[in-house]
Amino acid sequence: MQEEKEFIAQLLDPKTQNKAFQKLLHDYQRPLYNHIRNIVLNHDDADDVLQNTFIKVFKYLKDFKGDSKLFSWIYRIATNEAITFINQKAKKNGISSEELQAKIVNNIKADDYFDGNEIQLKLQKAIVALPEKQQLVFKMKYFEELKYEEISEILSTSVGALKASYHHAVKKIEEYMNTN
Repeated sequence: MQEEKEFIAQLLDPKTQNKAFQKLLHDYQRPLYNHIRNIVLNHDDADDVLQNTFIKVFKYLKDFKGDSKLFSWIYRIATNEAITFINQKAKKNGISSEELQAKIVNNIKADDYFDGNEIQLKLQKAIVALPEKQQLVFKMKYFEELKYEEISEILSTSVGALKASYHHAVKKIEEYMNTN
């Protein structure tokens, strides 16, 4: 924890800020991209949301109180940015966020960065059929292999509730995979 406090101090100090922010980008860019991509599904959209996430991290780091790990705080920003992005894009298109995600999944094969097979496509369709909270929990646990404690900090939800959400999501996905 002391190491993290020192790193945050480096991020806030104008003398060490550039070097520290380069380290932050190096450490977080790939996992955050994957996290955001799991939510927004589209490569170009994920890049945009990732950029917005780092801008917000840089802008609001001075307000970080240290109540959670830096990792959790940054992931919470990324999650909120991705959800906001989906909701705004859906609103702009005059459809619900659920309809937008279903549309994206149906067109996912056209995405040059999607290299999945039919089963992976079917899994994506099963996931977008879940309620938003179950989608987030499933993706963070299954794809990103985050611990329930980490997800709990990111989503501000109890570990017990997350376990229940994950269990329900898995059951619904299994049902979808077996019937469609």
